Amino acid sequence: MDGVHDLGGKQGWGKVRHTINSLSYKPVFDESWEYLGYILLLLGNAVLKKYSVDEHRHAIERMEPRHYLESSYFDRIMIGTATLLVEKGVLTHAELNEFAGGEYRLARPAGPGRASFPQRAPLEVGDRVVVRNEYVSGHVRAPGYTRGKQGVIVHRTTEKWPFPDSVGHARAANFEPTYHVKFDTRELWGDAADEASVVVDLFEGYLDKVEAPEAASSNSRSKTEATV
Repeated sequence: MDGVHDLGGKQGWGKVRHTINSLSYKPVFDESWEYLGYILLLLGNAVLKKYSVDEHRHAIERMEPRHYLESSYFDRIMIGTATLLVEKGVLTHAELNEFAGGEYRLARPAGPGRASFPQRAPLEVGDRVVVRNEYVSGHVRAPGYTRGKQGVIVHRTTEKWPFPDSVGHARAANFEPTYHVKFDTRELWGDAADEASVVVDLFEGYLDKVEAPEAASSNSRSKTEATV
């Protein structure tokens, strides 16, 4: 989904402010109310079992762009949770407005999402792969800047998780491993980028193996000989 949330690799936003939280027990939350967002998220997900984590991610992605940019990180968690609790029938928008003392803005409605891809043989460390160059209107966890780009697998997880494009829309989902794919920065952003590499964690369904040139040539000769 190309949305305001997918800012990775884009220019013009200035430096990213970052605070390192070491093991010195520094406070994680700046305001006393912020931890409530996580409590409510986990209440709906783990206790009530009303939605998956990917559904919650997509609820945040569905926020109107100006609303998203005007909201803080913990505001977005609260809005995503409130949106899903209304959509799942736990409470009504009218009740939310009453609690808030005014209009409580929710995210926009969700679309249908898409089905998982058929199961296939796993990819291997060292394989050269390309990220599928496709636009997905719903939830997707492949960053936009990786679409159509080639990289090399450096790690495959032993665990598997439900395919986000499906489970993020409350659809049945196949379980897939994820792969750490190493990209050259100039492959991602062109010759103007500094020479370096970026490792991106990607679900199997987003990747296709790139056949080596010699293998492709050999397969082509085999097909020609078989035809003759």
